[in-house]
Amino acid sequence: MIEIQFYNSLSGRKEKFSPSDPNRVTVYSCGPTVYNFAHIGNLRAFLFVDVLRRSLKLLGYGVDMTMNITDIDDKIIRDSIASKKSIIEFTAPWTKAFFEDLKTVSAEILEHYPKATDSIPEMVDIIQKLQKKGLVYEKDESLYFSIQKFQNYGKLSKIDTSGMKTGTRYDTDEYEKEDVRDFVLWKSPKLEGETSWDTLVGTGRPGWHLECSAMIRKVYGSGVDIHTGGVDLLFPHHENEIAQSEGAFPEESFVKTWLHSEHLLVDGQKMSKSKGNFYTLRDLIQQGLDPKAIRFLLISTHYRSKLNFSTDRIAEASANIRKIQNCLDRILELEPDIKADFYFLFSIPFVQTWKKEFEESLADDLNISKALAVVFESVKQINSLLDTNQSDSKQRIEYIQILAYFDRILGVLNFESKKGFARFGNRFSDRRKTNCQKK
Repeated sequence: MIEIQFYNSLSGRKEKFSPSDPNRVTVYSCGPTVYNFAHIGNLRAFLFVDVLRRSLKLLGYGVDMTMNITDIDDKIIRDSIASKKSIIEFTAPWTKAFFEDLKTVSAEILEHYPKATDSIPEMVDIIQKLQKKGLVYEKDESLYFSIQKFQNYGKLSKIDTSGMKTGTRYDTDEYEKEDVRDFVLWKSPKLEGETSWDTLVGTGRPGWHLECSAMIRKVYGSGVDIHTGGVDLLFPHHENEIAQSEGAFPEESFVKTWLHSEHLLVDGQKMSKSKGNFYTLRDLIQQGLDPKAIRFLLISTHYRSKLNFSTDRIAEASANIRKIQNCLDRILELEPDIKADFYFLFSIPFVQTWKKEFEESLADDLNISKALAVVFESVKQINSLLDTNQSDSKQRIEYIQILAYFDRILGVLNFESKKGFARFGNRFSDRRKTNCQKK
């Protein structure tokens, strides 16, 4: 087990990661709101979770990870009513599409994918506890959290609430830092046909922020070691999660480490439908882009840095995969009888060094750029050794194994065909369950 340093958004600095149980690191990640296909900005956040998962396992930790499915919110209510469908009927195809997209980009399946609508009792329980502590008030049959009564409000986003007018509030789920107000916990129905539940706290439906607090509680019983999400969720969503959870359960630790992934840009600009640069994974595949290249590009920039998505960057990602795959194929040509059952035991000193440097890069706040530099340096050296016939069979097998070790994070190499990426651009078939990724 290798010590990890994570940049904790709560403290604003890198910290030694100290999970409650290294053999069961608990991680909660904000997942999709299932009212449409996920766009590639969402996909970057989901693949960040995949890199986190793969890295924790590679570095020796056990994982117990959750990504929620938001199947009730303002947008879903709006669109389900417009389509004259129940929210279950409306969200089912979008939920299915989400899992199809994860498979397409070789994201590992997590342990838990709870739906918000399955956690209504936990939401009601949190509200009742907040009511007992005087943190909730009612207005027009909806229930609101009074942020001025929660002393630690703003500790994640560092927001100043001193200028806020008492009793100003929001019914909508999303708003800006500059306009902080009390947020809604439980919404009374306002629209004809709006989905609602009859509960001990009234008839209505949950506010978006309450949902994640409840699902964490349902899955883990208390808090988690790591909570992830896009940087756009830091405020108000994650700030409100803290207020609800710590307000209801002040004696418990809610989240130890907060990790936030940065925005994705398209051709240097914020993605938007009005600019014509808004893409889903399916849009890109329809244009002929290979999912392997999309995956590689989306994971190749450090999660705390903005990532620019462009056709040039996709071409670069394709070339980089070919470079690694071609090296692997050269070795497979020389070792056609190699078994794909790897134990990652290395005896060659420079291969041991590559492994160590790769691990150290990931342990440094998931420094994928540094890790990729190790990968490409190893490919360069392996090619040189093959060019000069300086490797025997035992050494070549270690070269294959170190590339397989790297691919436990990258998830883009093909160990089943010596032709590899000769037909690059064909639709990627999921091969990630081979023994090359033996855990």
